[in-house]
Amino acid sequence: MVSVEIIPRSKNLAKAKTSAATLPDLIQFIAKQNKINPNRLRLTHLPDDKSKKHVPVNVEKSFAENQLDAQTVTVYVKDLGPQIPWRNVFMTEYAGPLFIHPLIYFYGGRLYGSTTNAHSATQTTALVLVMLHFLKREWETVYVHSFSLATMPAFNIFKNSFHYWGLSGVLLGLFIYAPVDTDSGFFTHTANHSTLVQVLLVAFWAYAEVSNGVTHLTFKHLRSDGSKDHKIPYGYGFDLVSCPNYFFESLAWLAFSLLVNNWSSYLFLVVSTGQMWLWAVKKHQRYRKEFGATYPRRKIMVPFVA
Repeated sequence: MVSVEIIPRSKNLAKAKTSAATLPDLIQFIAKQNKINPNRLRLTHLPDDKSKKHVPVNVEKSFAENQLDAQTVTVYVKDLGPQIPWRNVFMTEYAGPLFIHPLIYFYGGRLYGSTTNAHSATQTTALVLVMLHFLKREWETVYVHSFSLATMPAFNIFKNSFHYWGLSGVLLGLFIYAPVDTDSGFFTHTANHSTLVQVLLVAFWAYAEVSNGVTHLTFKHLRSDGSKDHKIPYGYGFDLVSCPNYFFESLAWLAFSLLVNNWSSYLFLVVSTGQMWLWAVKKHQRYRKEFGATYPRRKIMVPFVA
């Protein structure tokens, strides 16, 4: 048992002292004492280097592994506010395009002054690809992905959803599905490729989507034992880059952009790939810091390039 002094960093939490065998026990004690959901609580401590910079406490590890190996320790607790499960966040995000794209495609004719609401074969193909992509995302959220953290601040769902509801939902939908009998004007039409070119681009898209799914299954198998510890992934794509999942996703959106050949799709491609690159850099740096010399030499996201 470790004697713990609990110092609150939020006004609604109370100062206390207790003894705990594990950090999950400590979290449960604080939650019960303050009548608050344990997922709202974040523990930190101040290291002995007198830097006065709070260090997060990993409640999945022991006191000693968090460098809290004295008989009496001091931890600080903060209320993160209302939380929402990460799985619910992703389900909500991906639902946006699944609702917005069919709505604009089937019922948006009046927005453009169309009398027929007729679409080209390329536009119809684009709708199918968008629906398949986000249905895949929803399926993976339920059956494939695991999450290191159980929840996130509830308010962040609005910020996170903007990318999917706004950019890949409204932006793409409005500028891709303008009916063919309307004057293009501001709402430019998509390209009308030959059947061969369309088939090749769809095949390219399918290859990228399947490859992305394979990398997600690799991540799933890393935690098949129920552990939340970070492990080095190997196999398809991972032998070349740290984040092949982002690389294959960017290829899928590249194929989609070439298919519709619309400025909105290229804008979304740039924004989404840029964001995935930032995530990839952070994950690559974390891998190298955590695993040191044991981490294989790999590029960050783009094979043989960066």
